[in-house]
Parts: sequence; structure tokens; C-alpha cells
Amino acid sequence: MTECNQSGFGFEGCGSREIVARFDGGTISSDGGAFLLRQTDQRMNLLPRLAECFLDGRDPERIEHSIQEMLSQRIYGLALGYEDLNDHEQLRKDPVFAVLAGREPMEEPLAGKSTLNRMELGTGINDRYKKITFWKEAVDELLVKVFIESHPEAPAEIVLDVDTTDLPLHGKQEGRFFHGYYDAYCYLPLYVFCGDHVLCARLREANHDASFGSLAEIQRIVTQIRAAWPEVKIILRGDSGFCRDQLMSWCESQGVDFVFGLARNQRLRRIIGAQMHAATEQWNQTGRPARVFTEFDYQTKKTKKGGWRRQRRVVAKAEHIDGKENPRFVVTSLDPEKWAAQSLYEELYCARGDMENRIKDQFSLFADRVSTETMRGNQMRLYLSAMAYVLVSGLRRLGLKATELAEAQVSTIRTKLLKIGAQIRVTVRKVWVSMASSYPWQDLYQQVWTNLQC
Repeated sequence: MTECNQSGFGFEGCGSREIVARFDGGTISSDGGAFLLRQTDQRMNLLPRLAECFLDGRDPERIEHSIQEMLSQRIYGLALGYEDLNDHEQLRKDPVFAVLAGREPMEEPLAGKSTLNRMELGTGINDRYKKITFWKEAVDELLVKVFIESHPEAPAEIVLDVDTTDLPLHGKQEGRFFHGYYDAYCYLPLYVFCGDHVLCARLREANHDASFGSLAEIQRIVTQIRAAWPEVKIILRGDSGFCRDQLMSWCESQGVDFVFGLARNQRLRRIIGAQMHAATEQWNQTGRPARVFTEFDYQTKKTKKGGWRRQRRVVAKAEHIDGKENPRFVVTSLDPEKWAAQSLYEELYCARGDMENRIKDQFSLFADRVSTETMRGNQMRLYLSAMAYVLVSGLRRLGLKATELAEAQVSTIRTKLLKIGAQIRVTVRKVWVSMASSYPWQDLYQQVWTNLQC
């Protein structure tokens, strides 16, 4: 029986010209801008240090792919938009990825999906097939170390944002629980950011509240930061899910300031009754949203589940919008002389909303691909996404400063700067990357390249 392979694909013509498409262009990549990421890693020395956080139990004489090479494959792949291990069955033969992974000789393929999968699923227990594992403590320390290194000198003040999100689960993964608020089976990872920098990405089960485990993570991060910057002033910021006496008491004992959201209740509503009435009157007169700010000392009642051991400063926003009340409360340790009620709420507390953009970046780097069976394997994938974020964030900080993409999100940077069509030619002494002449942001590319040379 004769086999017919389609060699050309015809399309409707353009004027008098026939259009025929073929897969005969040679070695062409859609990731011509990826070398900017590689140059960023040269500046940050991120991936070599990440590889040191792993233990390789394989026979050295039989190793074809080093840990650093495999980590480079995965992290660059995530940054460039390749979320699945199956993608690497084709990417392993891509000369661009060979350069990114530091592969010598380049004609030899990189690790395939099965090899990469075994790297991710190491348990730390001697196993015939899974002989690579990692130290969580070392990866956690590296995240904070990269943040510290990004500052040429110690800042006077930093704000640590703590928050959580949901990672939906569609299988029978370890630690799978149903979360009523998200109405789904999910994980509930904890993130800590300082500005654009991720300091913690901790995978957690969903059968805990938002603050579960946060004290231990904050203690670890603050200790490492203060070892480098003893005099830095630290403010911890989070929503009402982190308003817990244990966390606030630790902050007070360690000289760490905090500002947390405080859940509404009838007692708090009665305290701001006069301010709420004033806001309602303003709305009745103008028909526009009205805000009145106030503050007072407050202490929760002691119950079997706990309570505050002391009074604390609470700032209240009595607001009336769209014909209804919208009161909000925050509790803080900050001095009212330095932070008046309105500025504390509007300028400091509300600024925590920018962390939502940082979490969105994690999803752009496929942090939600937690489809392995074990919690440890899924924590590994969360780390890989976090490290891909650190790399792209480093490109944004070092290469994109003073450009139109200086504050762009990961997805925008990927689309405009990294996904460039290019023909790749490998010779004995050079790798020629012939990028598309019609690429519209050539001036931006040149400026980023120049910045990375500094």
C-alpha cells in the first residue's frame, strides 16, 4: 500500500501569487530572545547555585545529563512558555536549548521527559530509578539570598507581603482536600514577597487556614535578612487571614512592625457608629462614595480558640458606597505619629494589592501544574516556577530598567522580548542566531542587551 505524506500545504492566494507552506525551513526557533535570559543568569549566577541545592546519587561514570543542565532545561522552558515535560521530547534537540543548558557537544540531545521526571520525583530515599533529591532549606535560603544580593546597599526599610492562593487539583494527589471558599479540591501555597522578589513559595494542604505555618517562614526569612542587614526596619503586611495573636506577638517581641487586615464584626461596627453615620450623611448629600477614617485601641475577647493578649491599635475606614455600608479595619503596630489613619490604610495597607500581580506571574510560569502524586514532587515544581520567576524578574530588574517594559508582567516580557523567530546555524566555532528582520522591538532588544553588559 502506497503511503502519501503531505509535503506542502496550500492556502488561498494573495492576488496572483499562490501560497504554499512547507516544513523545510531548517533549524528555526521561536525563542531567539532566550539568550537575554541566559545573560541574566550569567549576571545572577542563579542556576549553578540552585544545582548545588540538589544531591545526585547517580553513578558519575554513567551520567549523561548533569543536574544543572536538567534544571536549566526546565526553568528556561517554563520561562519561555513550555509548561509540560512532554514538550522536552522535541526541545531536547533544539540548539537554542542546548546553548541555554550549556550542553557540549551540541549535537547530542538533552534529557528527555522521563529523565526530567525522575529528577522531579526524588524522595531522598535510596531508589533504583530516582536518585536525585533536593534540600528544601537550601532552596529557601537561596531565594532570600538572591533578594539580598539585588541591593547594592542595605535599605532603610522593607515591607514583606504574605499571602496565599489556590492551586486546583484534578487528580488524587497526596494532601488533596476540598476547600469551601474556593469550592474545589486544591493546594493552598504560602507566598512571601518583598516588592518584586519572591522570598518564599511553600506548598501546603488546603485543610488549614491562611496563616498556617506562616510564623515559621517569617522567622526564617527575618533571621536571614537581619544577618545581612542588622539595622533594617521590617514591616510585615497581610490580609485578615494572617491577623493571629501568635504572629503579632512574635513581631512585637522581635521589633518587626506589622499591618494586617482585621475581619469585621458587630462589636467593631458599633465602635465606629458615629463615623459610619457621618459617611452615610455625606453619601446622601453628594451621591458619591464617602470615607471617614478613625482609630482606637482594641482587644479581642479570649475564647477557647485564643484571643489577643493585649490591646492593639486598630485603624477603621467607615465607608458608604452604592447605598450600602463598606467598613474596613486594619490592626497595626506602627506609630500614629508616623502613619496617620488615612495614609496608613490608603498608602501602606492597600499597596499590598500589587502582590496579586506577583502571584499572577507565578501562574504565568505554570505554578499550578502540581500534577505529580506526592507533595514533595509538587513542591519541587513550585520551586521550579519560583526560580523561573526569579530569572525573569532579574531580567526585568537588570535588563529592562528605564525601558517601556520596566514594570511589565512575565507574560508580556515573554511575548515581546523572548519569543523571537530565528534561524539557528551551528558551525565549529560559532552559533549563528539570525533573528527575524521584521521583529518590531529591535531597539528595545538592543537596549536590554546593552544593560546586561554593564
